Amino acid sequence: MTTKKIENVEYGLEKIFDGAQDFLPLLGTDYVEFYVGNAKQAAHYYKTAFGFQSLAYSGLETGNREAASYVLVQNKIRIVLTTALNSNSHIGEHVKKHGDGVKVNALWVEDARKSFEETVKRGAKPFMEPKVEKDENGEVVRAGIYAPYGETIHMFVERKNYNGVFLPGYVKWNSDYNPSPVGFKFVDHMVANTDWDRMNVAMKWYEDVMGFVNFLSFDDKQITTEYSALMSKVMSNGNGRIKYPINEPAKGKKKSQIEEYIDFYEGEGVQHLALATDDIITTVGQLKARGVEFLPPPPQAYYDEIPKRLGVHKDMMKEDLKKLQELSILVDADEDGYLLQIFTKPLEDRPTLFFEIIQRMGATGFGAGNFKALFESIEREQALRGTL
Repeated sequence: MTTKKIENVEYGLEKIFDGAQDFLPLLGTDYVEFYVGNAKQAAHYYKTAFGFQSLAYSGLETGNREAASYVLVQNKIRIVLTTALNSNSHIGEHVKKHGDGVKVNALWVEDARKSFEETVKRGAKPFMEPKVEKDENGEVVRAGIYAPYGETIHMFVERKNYNGVFLPGYVKWNSDYNPSPVGFKFVDHMVANTDWDRMNVAMKWYEDVMGFVNFLSFDDKQITTEYSALMSKVMSNGNGRIKYPINEPAKGKKKSQIEEYIDFYEGEGVQHLALATDDIITTVGQLKARGVEFLPPPPQAYYDEIPKRLGVHKDMMKEDLKKLQELSILVDADEDGYLLQIFTKPLEDRPTLFFEIIQRMGATGFGAGNFKALFESIEREQALRGTL
């Protein structure tokens, strides 16, 4: 992989990927929309547990007879929680099949029409033709295409001529209940799970349709434990602001986490969102105090080996190793620096969607040195669920 350095403090990046065709281009993640069974209750959970703040609302009171949507914000992260208002709804059917999950991954672009035309020309299946949405605050142009896995949508959002709170059709959501944020900054990456022999198909789609480049690959020899294995390829757009690792199962003695996900989600979909923080110790401490559950900790030997894993970066690590161990935070390094990460347990009763909390200290990788410890933790949870 050939790379060149750029300065991009806002997104915590230092690399641009020359192999990518940045013809859209993508400016960042605009919002992530979850289809859920009860949006009002889900919004309360995400506010209470994760420190998201009320932003906007659409529902019966705004003239929307089909769905209710609550928009939450924390720094550059916007999540939309949408639920059906009647039984004859594609939203309700999605939730019936998959449970709560990510439906729309919206991408912020300068020109939604051009983004739609270019991607459809390259083979994308249209979801929504370019649509101009207007109100007294200006106009937004949106257009959507199907992602190459499951029922997920990539929505292009052009909002340069809009000054409203979120989108036309939404009103400001005023609430007396807004627990303090926990330090989330932006969506670092979003991971998709695909079925057997589907990872390379999705990878090629991102290369051909979106102009992405595959800048990291992990096979079943790298991501393996005694019982299970998987493979993963990481796709990125040209400026590195959008990164999509794509997983698929691999042969093992028992059922992998990817197979468990596909069984319970009943298809392919978004496995987890990685949310960036500048202070993972404070963030995780606050999350635990609010009741967020994380995967069980790795053994003592894992933390004994961290100085060796850090290599030349061990002297630059500012965090207290004992505190990291106390919070079960994982540590890894690559040629550019180190990173700290931790994974929640599934956010719903189905063992599907979860969050990753990540702090990058120069590293641009995804914690390859943590894979074995991480997946052994996941397998211990699978064993408790009887799905290993």
